[in-house]
Amino acid sequence: MRSFALLLSLFVASASAAEAERPNIVFCFADDWGRHAGVYARIDTRPSLNQIIKTPNIDRIAGEGALFRHAFVTAPSCTPCRSSLLSGQYFFRTHMGAILSGAKWDAAIPTYPLLLRDAGYHIGKSYKVWSPGTPADAPYGGQKYAYEKSGRRFNRFSKNATELVAGGATFADAKAQILAEVRGNFQTFLGDRKDGKPFCYWFGPTLTHRAYEKHSGVNLWGINPDDLKGKLPPFLPDVPEVRDDVADYMGDSQAWDAGVGVIIAELEKRGELDKTIFVISGDHGMPGVPGGKCNLYDHGVGVALIVRGPGIKPGRVIDDFVNLMDLAPTFLEIGGVQPPAVMTGRSLVPLLKSDQAGQIDPSRTWVVTGRERHVGSAREGNLPYPHRALRTKEFLYVRNFAPERWPMGSPNFSSRADLPKFEDIEKNTFVTFADMDASPTKAWVVHHFDDAQYKWVYDYAFGKRPAEELYDLAKDPDQIHNVAADPAYAETLKKLSGQLLTTLKEVNDPRVGPSPVKFELPPFTQPGK
Repeated sequence: MRSFALLLSLFVASASAAEAERPNIVFCFADDWGRHAGVYARIDTRPSLNQIIKTPNIDRIAGEGALFRHAFVTAPSCTPCRSSLLSGQYFFRTHMGAILSGAKWDAAIPTYPLLLRDAGYHIGKSYKVWSPGTPADAPYGGQKYAYEKSGRRFNRFSKNATELVAGGATFADAKAQILAEVRGNFQTFLGDRKDGKPFCYWFGPTLTHRAYEKHSGVNLWGINPDDLKGKLPPFLPDVPEVRDDVADYMGDSQAWDAGVGVIIAELEKRGELDKTIFVISGDHGMPGVPGGKCNLYDHGVGVALIVRGPGIKPGRVIDDFVNLMDLAPTFLEIGGVQPPAVMTGRSLVPLLKSDQAGQIDPSRTWVVTGRERHVGSAREGNLPYPHRALRTKEFLYVRNFAPERWPMGSPNFSSRADLPKFEDIEKNTFVTFADMDASPTKAWVVHHFDDAQYKWVYDYAFGKRPAEELYDLAKDPDQIHNVAADPAYAETLKKLSGQLLTTLKEVNDPRVGPSPVKFELPPFTQPGK
């Protein structure tokens, strides 16, 4: 049996080390899945959805590894987030990868999967890694590294399971059928491994991306929407329609956990789990709701991050602020590859090797996040909504560079007379405010735009925002009350603004550099070009 010291040395294996001395890397990465897992309930200080959701497999990995309290994405939109993660750089440094609509991968940017491949790793993926339209020379390009022939039904779990149940299957049988595809894909990947090579596998299902099958949360998983009363964040109206919608999201999140369980079980069966760095996360927060996806508030950029593996002391909660771009240099260091100097991410290996919990690295007390363009047609001329944020333990500071623009896209209506129908808003993202995904919650909030009780939620979700936002997290953990104009916070505002802009300049953010209108110009404003 290998000693603890030998297992620990796996993290710092040199590029010339024998293949058997380098750990495998399995990255479980769900679309639109924020910080939602049962294990987070034990560190939540207030009522939350995590008190209801059941994620035994994810919770197990956390108990046997390290749980990060303050993990964030660089951008709350799938393509720029993934560009950042793959490249180990801030999203705005990834050229056409910094946007969703019209994105194109720049093959000159080094990425960790291909660097690991070149260093002798067997690489592969199932389902989504980078989108849209992965070219042949992108990471895990095209179908070259795809293992999906056993099936893709897991990507739409609630829809496919509901159809199987409607056809006469029990839910247990329907679930088993769909999970068998997940297992088959992973088995094929492992079967292609040559000569005992270490492997790097990306498990990237999209089931937590909308749309969800209505009432699947309760019908398939027994999640009673009324159990969510008093546990929704205040910017999500605690009404039946919203609770139903969130319950369906939680149902697909529990299905995600079941898929993770399949990967764990297959590794255990083959005796590979304890030789594997096992990482779980998501590409941004909840979609189709106020404050979530496409927002720089915690509900949009805060994500789960859980890591288990050789040499990682189990049961630790780490308070250091980390960004998912940190994973690329982490995976490279674990694989014995020197991270390229161009990477702005910082390896998490020192945190993973530490025996400590809480704050480990005294310099990791903040992160920078941002967004440019999500859906190209959200605003006239395909213009972005440029904003950046600095998140510390005490404050969230947001700089909106074009406050005259609509943050979630143009409303496309001016009064109740031309308000789109409820069913159109819940099914068609582009009907109004196109940077928020279509959903029942979105439709409910839009249809209450003139309701005295809920108008503030509508304004919070869709209204134009001032040039600067500042939130005092001790008093306002939900980040609702902007105190940027309060004289009592003038010094804090000045300090955080200066820190953000200095950091952006240091990492060559084109938004504050010599070409500050870069994302307003072609090709960024030409989707598909």
